[in-house]
Amino acid sequence: MSSTDRASRELLQAASPTAVTAPAEVTRRPARTSRIAAAVAVVDLVMITLATLAAIQFRLDLPFFDPATDVVENTARPAIFLIAAWLLLLVMLGAYDNDLFGAGMDEFRLVVNASLANAALVGVGAFLTQSPLSRALFVLLFTIGIPLLLMGRLAARRVLQHARTRGRLSQRVLLVGTPGHVGEINVVLSRERWLGYQVVGCLLPRDYAGIRSTSGGIPVLGTTDDLSEHVDEHEVDIVVFTAGAVNSSTELRRLAWDLEDHSQVEIIVAPNVTDVSSERVRIRPVAGLPLMHLGRPRSRAARSAAKRLFDLAGAWTTLVVFGPLLVALMLWIRLDDGGPSIFRQTRVGRDGKPFQCLKLRSMVVDAEQLRPPGDESSVLYKLADDPRVTRPGRFIRRFSLDELPQLWNVVRGEMSLVGPRPPLPDEVARYEDDMLRRLNVLPGMTGLWQVSGRSDLSWEDTVRLDLYYVDNWSMTQDMAILFRTVWAVLASRGAY
Repeated sequence: MSSTDRASRELLQAASPTAVTAPAEVTRRPARTSRIAAAVAVVDLVMITLATLAAIQFRLDLPFFDPATDVVENTARPAIFLIAAWLLLLVMLGAYDNDLFGAGMDEFRLVVNASLANAALVGVGAFLTQSPLSRALFVLLFTIGIPLLLMGRLAARRVLQHARTRGRLSQRVLLVGTPGHVGEINVVLSRERWLGYQVVGCLLPRDYAGIRSTSGGIPVLGTTDDLSEHVDEHEVDIVVFTAGAVNSSTELRRLAWDLEDHSQVEIIVAPNVTDVSSERVRIRPVAGLPLMHLGRPRSRAARSAAKRLFDLAGAWTTLVVFGPLLVALMLWIRLDDGGPSIFRQTRVGRDGKPFQCLKLRSMVVDAEQLRPPGDESSVLYKLADDPRVTRPGRFIRRFSLDELPQLWNVVRGEMSLVGPRPPLPDEVARYEDDMLRRLNVLPGMTGLWQVSGRSDLSWEDTVRLDLYYVDNWSMTQDMAILFRTVWAVLASRGAY
């Protein structure tokens, strides 16, 4: 599928009534960014204080440390300075910048950097001043404090995303650009509601004067000549310049000048590049030009020996830990209706090679011959209330326990712990050219499709997430997906 066809599909999706938030449905909210930063700062303060108290308690109670009676006395005063210095470094390194909250890894990176800088300063300061600060206490403090800070930030992010999904703490967005590019950005912002971006309308270049609405239903408020006036009138929080918004860098600079007095308005430039991770993008200023260097797709890196060793270690460890549970579930399935416990189904693996995918049987025997009516034209065919699912099947599906036998597929090298969803042969037969890139890597027990809603996702979103994974693979991303999988499974989100 060409980029033009994909853009056309997204524009057709944007034309649906649910794709755009009409201005009448968007209520003005007061400035929130400072409140979010203050709330996160309180969370950080609580976590640092807890880490300090826990470090002191462990230093006193753990048996492998030498007994000490003066730990509390020698720590009471320095602790106040240490907590203040930690928060100050977080501020200085930009860990409370408004554009950090809610998405991206920069927030966590800055927290780690500030914490390590604080550890270095405390260590050097204690050495130079000959402070009686306990070395064991020093190690415990930062060993406990950094994970606690990250957990606090993650919890704050989840609360913020949940609030934004429900329409709270959102920001009013004005899109600027040509109708086609504005529609593409609007599709993304409407799909990812957790970002909290509510589009109030768009401004088009003067060549499009007279148009009142885009093909996607976005109200056209005017032209770029009246940017400042519309920002004030519609109480805009963010202005997004899409591709085609201006004809030259000089014009963009002048539009930015118009917003110079609007200190609360954030300016975002959205280049015509989508589904590319930040790890593949590098901005290099050359002679005043911010050149974007785009790294190559990383599907070959996903075949590395390091990923294979990680898969083997994870699969064997999980089999050992959950082995008794797997045996108990197999017995339950067998005793329920007398049928086999393991369901084998042909799936397509890397490079188009078929393999037998193993699952705990969650449906009645010969369920494929008893297929209920539905949308059989869809590539993905799954019912939320399937009458073929057995009593044990409903339980194991709810927590994705039916996929435990796939650990053996991972051991045999047919699957990976993380990867695209393993497709059926008839699905692959309907693939367009772009979709075949999903077969460049091993299919996974979990993946972006799993942590983003599983069965609640549309076919287009599943393909988009799988292609994003293939092109932007990294070991860090695999670890993040595994961590998010635990929460998605416990919440039973999109599982049926």
